[in-house]
Amino acid sequence: MNAKEGCIGAGRVIHEGRVKAAFESGVFVLNLSGDVRLPLCATLDYQAQQLARTPGLKAVMIDLRDATNVDSTALGFLAKVAMALKGKLEQPPTIVADNPDVKRMLEVMGFATYFTMVEQPIAEVAELEDLMQLPADEEGLRQRILEAHRILMDINEHNRQQFQPLVEMLEQQAQAPESAPVQEQEKTGKEKTSHH
Repeated sequence: MNAKEGCIGAGRVIHEGRVKAAFESGVFVLNLSGDVRLPLCATLDYQAQQLARTPGLKAVMIDLRDATNVDSTALGFLAKVAMALKGKLEQPPTIVADNPDVKRMLEVMGFATYFTMVEQPIAEVAELEDLMQLPADEEGLRQRILEAHRILMDINEHNRQQFQPLVEMLEQQAQAPESAPVQEQEKTGKEKTSHH
């Protein structure tokens, strides 16, 4: 197994994150699996923008049952999905999560404000298609980290206190000609979430 496929951590295999989707009878399903991190955020951002313009959309379900980890940047773009759909659906989007760690993280970060949280979906979707991972350059990644954490800060006071230093650092670096590598910034954000 190479590093790209996954790594051993905490006694289990952590697989690289993947995003799958299905659109059936007005219901859009987004399935996240493995270790969902920064490289998938361009794809999540694109989905958030597309969903807001999807005709015939009645419901949205985000399935996190196969996710071993969802980092703070990815969480910010899941929140963006809900915000993009505000007022467009009869019911809030649903998040399906049965991993206790993932559920607690969503709870602490205030996701129940924007999503209906369940452990099992009402119905399983038969056919999910892999979504292509969209490329993003260094500056694009930096902007997405910044946007995601600003979104999280707007959800509740806990997030504001948690991510304010990271956001301020990113804003300063955006104005500076010599900026630190994006992966280092993302690591800083992840370290902040790992304490909770």
